[in-house]
Order: sequence, then structure tokens, then C-alpha cells
Amino acid sequence: MKRYFIQYKPFLLFFISFFGAYVLLTFLYQFFLDGFENKKVDAITRMVARNTKEVVSWINQSSDVVESDNTPVFTVFFKNQSVAQIVEGCNGISVIILFISFIVAFSGSLKNTLLFIFGGSLIIYVLNVIRIVFLTVLLYYFPEQSHLLHGVLFPLSIYGLVFILWVIWVNKFSKYAK
Repeated sequence: MKRYFIQYKPFLLFFISFFGAYVLLTFLYQFFLDGFENKKVDAITRMVARNTKEVVSWINQSSDVVESDNTPVFTVFFKNQSVAQIVEGCNGISVIILFISFIVAFSGSLKNTLLFIFGGSLIIYVLNVIRIVFLTVLLYYFPEQSHLLHGVLFPLSIYGLVFILWVIWVNKFSKYAK
């Protein structure tokens, strides 16, 4: 049995590091969310909605993002038509937690790890806002394609970016990049 632990030590370390970081970050994020009332939007989703509103307004001045009084949701209006909603799951934090967990599991030097986590998280956040903006515009023009756009193409774009960032990390900065 000891031989197998030695043989699979790299995998086991990755596994423990990845899931340890994932569980810890998920727990901390849930603790953060628990600080908000049921009918209130959390601060991160509010920031995503505010950034989305700004970028959508660059495309069309008759656009807006409005918070609901009754539920924790923002409604996105494009050309004065309700097109999409932004809820807590749209803020990209779960994707960032997944990204960070992988980087921690394949860590490199502390400086490189922290810089890549910060830079990668910022890139994911910005792409997520841009993703919501494009989704809003495309749903306005192609509402019948909502499943394809929201359920397939846009998750593919954000997870594709995360995969590319992981590949860059492992090949350029992690302790395995030699």
C-alpha cells in the first residue's frame, strides 16, 4: 500500500491541494453570501451589474440595468426591452474559485502564484462582464437562440478562457514548467 502512495504522490498532492482550496474558497464565498438578506443582491453581483450597465450603455443609450425590489436579481434592458437577468450565479465567482483552486494545486513561486491568481481572476471578471453584455445584445436580436447562447456558447467562452489560462500557468509558471 505504501508503494502506491509513493507512486501516486504527485496526483494525491494535486488532488488534496485542489479540493482543499476549492472547499475552503467555496466555504468562504458562502459565508460572504450568508451576510446578505434573502431579497438583497450581494456586493459582487451588484458590481457585475453596475459594470454591465456601463458597458451596455456604450452600445445603446436606451439601455439600463435595474434591481428588483422583491428578489435578488437585476434585469437588463436593451433598447428599453427586458432582455436578461443577472443573478448571483452570473457574477463569475464560482469560475474564479475553480481557476484559483487549480493554480494553487499546481503552484509555483509564491510571487508568481499570487500575481497569476490576481491577473487571471481580473481577466475572468472582465470577460464575464463582456460575456453578459454580448449575451444581452444577442438575446435582444435572437431571443429564440437563448439556450444556445446562454447554455452553450457563453459557458464555453468563459471555461475556454479558464482552460487557456491553466495551460499557460502549467507550461510557463508552475513548479512543473521545466
